Amino acid sequence: MSYLDIANSTPLYLVVGVILLFIAALCVVFIVKSWRAGIAIGMDRKVLRKAVTKSATFTLLPSLSILLGVIALAGSLGVPVAWLRLSVIGNLQYEATVAEMAAENMGVALDSSILTPDHLVTILAVMTFGIIWGCLLSIFTMKKYSSKVAIGKKSSGSGGGFASIAMTAMMIGLCSTFVGSYLSQAIRTTTFVPFLTALIASIFMAILDTLAKKSRLQVLDSFSLALSMLAGMAGSVFLTMGGIR
Repeated sequence: MSYLDIANSTPLYLVVGVILLFIAALCVVFIVKSWRAGIAIGMDRKVLRKAVTKSATFTLLPSLSILLGVIALAGSLGVPVAWLRLSVIGNLQYEATVAEMAAENMGVALDSSILTPDHLVTILAVMTFGIIWGCLLSIFTMKKYSSKVAIGKKSSGSGGGFASIAMTAMMIGLCSTFVGSYLSQAIRTTTFVPFLTALIASIFMAILDTLAKKSRLQVLDSFSLALSMLAGMAGSVFLTMGGIR
């Protein structure tokens, strides 16, 4: 069996399917409990139906970004692994970065044509080990942490406190790391496509964000990430077709 035959094998699909079915069933349980809780406190059924409809509608297009992530990872890690990691926990930036780092440290590229089953197991172990701590720590520390966050919000007022500033700083640092690597590739004339793709996606994100804030198109705020990713991917395809490397 080839690498991709193993990565897309039926046993993996069955394992992932069982996990995702359990999570889907858990979501249904919470929906039912939330509906009953709303009825119990006297909420109008029309209001509840409207909330459910809006939530479902606003989930569809943003979920395209997750689907795009599954497609991006499936080529190297197989569909079941990509499906599981982006459906339950994790995001494309983390999963792709860690998988690539693990592959590079084994002396290979994240390319299904040269990877072996041993590489796949190692990559999955590294990805899991790196992200599992949030789940485990939440079980034992989230209650105490939540109480401190509530106290911090009361004391900091509307400023958001240190946590909000730290999260913003970390996101800016993460984006700067990626953009910096793309810019260095463009300066060395290795390849221009990653930098131009990031630039196109950023421009679309800025336009959508401006429209969402300065017009009555607030609904764009929920769809801006997916639309920007689609614009970046389309731009990358056209750039490559145009002969830009």
